[in-house]
Amino acid sequence: MKKKYRKVVAVFLLGAMIIFVSRSALFASYVVEGESMEPTLDDGNLLMVNKFVYDLTEVDRFDVIVFRANEKEDYVKRVIGIPGDTIQYQNDKLYINGDYVEEGFLQDYAQATLSDKPQTEKFTLKEITGETKVPDGKLFVMGDNRGESLDSRSFGFISQTQLVGKVDVKYWPLSQASLSLGG
Repeated sequence: MKKKYRKVVAVFLLGAMIIFVSRSALFASYVVEGESMEPTLDDGNLLMVNKFVYDLTEVDRFDVIVFRANEKEDYVKRVIGIPGDTIQYQNDKLYINGDYVEEGFLQDYAQATLSDKPQTEKFTLKEITGETKVPDGKLFVMGDNRGESLDSRSFGFISQTQLVGKVDVKYWPLSQASLSLGG
């Protein structure tokens, strides 16, 4: 009986160890710091980031991602432009490759602020980066709180090699939990 009990415990411990190792290799937890992604993400929200999804699929426009900004900081932003895209904001509207693209995720913010001031100031990709299109291997990212976000309008494109992963789950606080944050 003792031998059988030891085997069960050993199998259980091995399984727990495999889950722990694979979880940390495949997913990461992050805490949102700051207001740059409000109202989608608030300061203090806890996130689960899928670290392997971009090994299997391409980055999609409007994915919420985490990327390495520098050696000490990771940022969470929304992908606005993918390789080959032209980007322009005019009259608070996003135009990608010359076509108007609605940003439904900004509606809550617009209603919350009730301001006549544009959420996103007018710009073209050329004015911001000197490039007419998002280069291969690069992304153009912005925070949802456009007036309070340090993003590609300030630091330019990010390299896809900087990606940590895609934010798939906001799990804290429970009252705001969601499974998909993409556009």
